[in-house]
Amino acid sequence: MGLSFIDTVIVVAYLTGVTVAGIIIGKNQRTSQDYFLGGRRLSWWAVGFSIVASETSTITFISVPGLGYSSTMQFLQLVFGFFIGRMIVSTVFIPAYYRGALETAYDFLGKKFGLALRKFASSVFLVTRVLASGVRLFTAAIPVHLITGYDYVTSILIIGIFTLIYTYLGGLKAVVTMDVIQMCIYLGGALAAMILILQRLPHGWDDVVRMATAGGVNKFRIFNFSSGQSLQEFFSYPYTFAGGVIGGTFLSMASHGTDQLLVQRLLGCKTRKESQQAIFLDATFIVIQFAFFLILGLCLFAFYNGLSVNQLGLRSSDEIFPKFIVENLPVGITGLVVAGVFASAMGSLSSAISSLASSTFLDLVRESVRRELQALNREIFWSRIMTFGWGAILIGGAMLFINTSHTVIEMGLQITSFTYGGLLGIFFLGLLSWRSSQLDATIGFIVGLLTMVWIVGWTTIGFTWHTCIGCAATIIAGTISRFVRVGMFSHKHSFTDGKV
Repeated sequence: MGLSFIDTVIVVAYLTGVTVAGIIIGKNQRTSQDYFLGGRRLSWWAVGFSIVASETSTITFISVPGLGYSSTMQFLQLVFGFFIGRMIVSTVFIPAYYRGALETAYDFLGKKFGLALRKFASSVFLVTRVLASGVRLFTAAIPVHLITGYDYVTSILIIGIFTLIYTYLGGLKAVVTMDVIQMCIYLGGALAAMILILQRLPHGWDDVVRMATAGGVNKFRIFNFSSGQSLQEFFSYPYTFAGGVIGGTFLSMASHGTDQLLVQRLLGCKTRKESQQAIFLDATFIVIQFAFFLILGLCLFAFYNGLSVNQLGLRSSDEIFPKFIVENLPVGITGLVVAGVFASAMGSLSSAISSLASSTFLDLVRESVRRELQALNREIFWSRIMTFGWGAILIGGAMLFINTSHTVIEMGLQITSFTYGGLLGIFFLGLLSWRSSQLDATIGFIVGLLTMVWIVGWTTIGFTWHTCIGCAATIIAGTISRFVRVGMFSHKHSFTDGKV
């Protein structure tokens, strides 16, 4: 199915609009701080909504309704953990960041442990972000492919190229501004789809409730207090109350406290207080948004009379909402929803490109050539070169996931959880332990990463536990290293004093 002329005009107008906006907003940028931090003059409410748009992506827009369709609302347990984790970031991480006048999340590690660990942590972030953002970009191509008939490669290129243009030209200020607009567009599109579903059901919302509670299964169920038949079973299922809340808390602390994708925005606020206001706005809104998309999935379940994914002729639940868009939305509304798909994809992709470029330039490159860049006034030039390079890499990375059949939201969370635990662990070592050295933190980080290699490769532990386990392994290993190092140092001095 292709888009009608009116729908095509809507989508083209949107793509053209964001490009022009990037050109306008990108004027008068002189330094890398202007380009990557918006000159530290960003409004807290814009940053809050920008974070929502950055972490939403098409994974939420497409995959969360699919989860609601094929399962229950137990995913919200993870979201409640997200809220708790953000509150901890607000009270523990943000004050530490603003005391140091930092430019990236890993700048904190550099000031605490040394430049080598800053570069190591930044490099790990770069690899993880490329893979996770590749999943997100591929997800965006699913509905574009189904609706327009373009193949996945073409769909990825359309989204990637237009996003890269306005990110390249406008920097973080353009990214944040467009994030707010794009959030309104994708939520408006999803809301229009839900209203249409309810109008087409004979009894509206009553039919949703009836189908969601039929056959002894309550799809409105949120909490799962089951501990399973064994300890292995308890840790294997991700959506238990303990796994969801604890896992969500640690995952949120890692994403909003150590991931440059989101920390970059928090550092762009004018003051610490405004940064904390931004993250509170994000924490509150994200709970509402996930609940909305899960309920949208229940509405789709009622619309399709509870048919399974296979009965609908689909590969996975991720294709259910795109199927509805293709087959049921009227002219005009289809264009709005497709623009919403582009908006959710471009919001997260632009954030990924900007954060990768900022971390590369500020953490890995600038210190070694600072004088030359300042003397030649070339900071903006090289900042944009980094942006262009990472944009191209992300577009290529998305091609790697074209043949996957996994649920993309879980795959995306698994990728980020792989390294989040180690990153969160060394940040805690820096925040809570004044005696840990660069060696201790590095040993802890490596042990945390190796632990996750074992967890992912040789166990069935659910992804919600990954960040927590990786963080604990990092802190324990780093602490043991400190005690061993201090003990050996004390023993050496005692031996020397006795000899004298």
